[in-house]
Amino acid sequence: MTAPEGSRVELTVPALLDGVRVDRAVAMLGDVSRAVAAELVTTGQVRVDGRPVTTRSVTLAAGSTLEVVLPPDRPASPTPDPSVVLDLVHEDDQVLVVDKPAGLVVHPGAGHRDGTLVAGILARYPDVGLLGGSVCPPERPGIVHRLDRGTSGLLAVARTELAYESLVSQLAARTVERRYLALAEGLMADDRGVVEAPIGRSARTPTKMTVSAQGRRARTGYRVVDRDPGPPPTTLVVLTLETGRTHQIRVHLAAIGHPVVGDDRYGAPRGPAGERLFLHAARLGFDHPTTGERLRFTSPLPAELAGRRPDLPEDLGPVLDG
Repeated sequence: MTAPEGSRVELTVPALLDGVRVDRAVAMLGDVSRAVAAELVTTGQVRVDGRPVTTRSVTLAAGSTLEVVLPPDRPASPTPDPSVVLDLVHEDDQVLVVDKPAGLVVHPGAGHRDGTLVAGILARYPDVGLLGGSVCPPERPGIVHRLDRGTSGLLAVARTELAYESLVSQLAARTVERRYLALAEGLMADDRGVVEAPIGRSARTPTKMTVSAQGRRARTGYRVVDRDPGPPPTTLVVLTLETGRTHQIRVHLAAIGHPVVGDDRYGAPRGPAGERLFLHAARLGFDHPTTGERLRFTSPLPAELAGRRPDLPEDLGPVLDG
C-alpha cells in the first residue's frame, strides 16, 4: 500500500508485518527510502495505537493501528558549488569536521536552495553525494547533526555509510561531546544547572520551536563562565547538549528568561542592527568510526564574537573544560 507524500496514512497492521521493525514497515507503507522512514519515526510522525513511536527498532504487532504522516515533496539532491568556502579542521576517508561560519546554511531547505555547506562539500568530496537517498535524505548527504544558520562552529560530516551509521549511533547514545559558548541576556542566578523541557513545533508559528508537553524530550546543561552587570546585564555560559532538537539551546535559554544575545526569533536583538547571534559550537568530540580513537576538536571564537569579548583567550579549551 502506498500513498502520495504530504498525506496521512492509517491502517491495521496485517499478519505479514507482524514482528517487523516500524521503520521498515513505514518505508513499505509510504514507498519512501529507509532513511526517510527513519526520519519520520524519530521526528514523531509515526503513531502505533495512537501513541507516538520515536524508536526505529520498535516492532509491530498484527492488529495494531499504524498511522504515518508522510512528508511533502522533498528538495532535489543539492548541486555541487565550488564557490562555497570550507574551513576544514579534520579530514580523512571516513569523516570530515568543518568549522562553519555564521550565515552559512547547512543544507537545502525552504528558501535556501543554493550556496549551502552541503553544496560546498559535494564540490570537494563528491563521494559524500552517494549517501543521499540511501542512508540519509538526499538534500543532506553525510549530515548527522546541524547548526542553525546564525550559529558558527564545529560540524561533523560522514563520508561513508559506515561513518554515518556510527556517528548517528553515537549521537543516539549521547557519547558525542557538543559544547557551545553563548552570551545570554540578564544575570543567571545559578552557576550550574540543567534545563530539561520537551521541545516541539509551535502551533502558532510553525517556523518556530517551543517548549511543549507534546514535544520531544530535550535536555541542556549549562555552566556560568562569568556575569557582566552591564548595562545591559549578560551572562557568558558554556552549554552541553544531551539531546539535539531544532533550536534547542535558543529555546531552552529563552524558556528560563535568558535568551541568547542577538536572537531576534526567541529573544530581543542586542547591540547594533545586524549584530549576529552570540552562539558558537566550540567543542566537538566523538569516536572515529573505524579506528575507535577519540577525536576532540576546539574552535576559537570567530572574530565578530571575539571582538565583543576580548577578555576570552584564543584557546577556549580551559574555558570549556572549567
